[in-house]
Amino acid sequence: RKRKLLAPMPYCRRKSYNMAEHLASIYGTEKDKVNCSFYYKIGACRHGDRCSRLHNKPTFGPTIVIPNMYQNPQNVPMLPDGRPGCTLPAEELQEHFDRFFADVFWEVEEKYGEIEEMNVCDNLGDHLIGNVYIMFKNDEDAEKAVQSLNNRWYKGRPLLAEISPVTDFREACCRQYEKSQCTRGGFCNFMHIRKLSPDMRKALFGDRPRLSSPSRDRERRGGGGGGYRRREDSWERGRDRGRGRDRYDRRDRRDRYHERHEEEDEDVWERSRDYGK
Repeated sequence: RKRKLLAPMPYCRRKSYNMAEHLASIYGTEKDKVNCSFYYKIGACRHGDRCSRLHNKPTFGPTIVIPNMYQNPQNVPMLPDGRPGCTLPAEELQEHFDRFFADVFWEVEEKYGEIEEMNVCDNLGDHLIGNVYIMFKNDEDAEKAVQSLNNRWYKGRPLLAEISPVTDFREACCRQYEKSQCTRGGFCNFMHIRKLSPDMRKALFGDRPRLSSPSRDRERRGGGGGGYRRREDSWERGRDRGRGRDRYDRRDRRDRYHERHEEEDEDVWERSRDYGK
């Protein structure tokens, strides 16, 4: 019997298929003339609503951003007589940041869910200054945190949290800044992540290394190769085995931290929230 041959795909359909594949491959990159690549990578754009490209705000995801939450004393403007607005030494500035980071970290993790990664921007641009990015282990925890934090205040200032498109901080960070070679300074359009002191990092995360989470978009699309996913799966299995122990270790570190700073602690969350009622 003669074998029935399949009819070739029409040219118009083949052309539209290739176009859709092309658009999917350049989505969120500099070649994308429709969607803003900066907003896709770092969840913020210096043009804001005036940007000529689209800002596709996600409705769900593991990462949230709280814009302008960290008030760096170093950014206080100069006095009218020309003297600097901030005269704190570097040690006190680092301690101020460490206390802020720990305060936010413990409050958010205790109330909303396990934190996978947390970063604070040290940029000076209006769209990045003081931004706090928190990546949760579960998307549901991120949604719960956004709904709750939008009804809370911190040190007399209202919080405005939202879901962020950032899924890979390695793509959002300025590589030159990490090498102390960024020529744009604080007005760079990529994240300048402020670093914790080694003692505070150990108090928060213990001896467990903080791993940058791989891009979940690549994982969902199947990109990046099978090895990339296998490496993530093996890390997940290892974390599952030690999750209970890590939870108790982290709780013990939290209690020790609060005992050490009990006299200095102030209830900035509850007092500020009551202030805004």
